[in-house]
Amino acid sequence: EVQLVESGGGMVQPGGSLRLSCAASGLLFKNYDMSWVRQAPGKGREWVSTIEYSGETTHYADSVKGRFTISRDNAKNTLYLQMNNLKPEDTALYFCATSHTYTIHSMQGRLDVYDYWGQGTQVTVSS
Repeated sequence: EVQLVESGGGMVQPGGSLRLSCAASGLLFKNYDMSWVRQAPGKGREWVSTIEYSGETTHYADSVKGRFTISRDNAKNTLYLQMNNLKPEDTALYFCATSHTYTIHSMQGRLDVYDYWGQGTQVTVSS
């Protein structure tokens, strides 16, 4: 059974930083491209970032580019999202997700390609 478990969320002031983690099990993690997706209160899910299986290629939504960094440690089966200079509009439930079929080239900007989702970790940015 594939499991994705996010952690690291919390409450932070504007301008602050957080690092999210996603621990994966039940799949050969090093073979899967991985994404972060978020859902703000009262809104639909929004793609945030994707990283290739090797970690060499990454993509970001314009809204987070230059502030967020996606990375992975394949030896630890863990995906990360370093979030700096956080803004109130970054407040959301953050999910990690992956697909059996689609790769990074199809994941960018899309939400309909994922087979597996975590339960999410809440990030709240407020003064």
